[in-house]
Amino acid sequence: MPKLIAAPNIAIATLWVDVLAEAGIAASVQRYFMSGLAGEMPPDQCQPEVWLVHAEQEPQARALLDELANLPQRRWACTCGEQVEGGFETCWQCGTAMPG
Repeated sequence: MPKLIAAPNIAIATLWVDVLAEAGIAASVQRYFMSGLAGEMPPDQCQPEVWLVHAEQEPQARALLDELANLPQRRWACTCGEQVEGGFETCWQCGTAMPG
């Protein structure tokens, strides 16, 4: 079982494991309960980690997590003339919904 990546928190680690599982890559979260020791131990040793069950799936798993980290941002022009970026589906200026 090779270590794939350290996560900043348990929620992200769990999300990554779920994304990997949907792609057919078996993984698990290790150091699940270590965050409570931060301060007693170095913080980088208390982060949750994602470990793979099968080492041969590592390139595919890394590519998938890289794709997840680099999702393109949406940009659309509202009828009021405002440029709306990111995950917003409603114009912050006038409240118009993003066109389909």
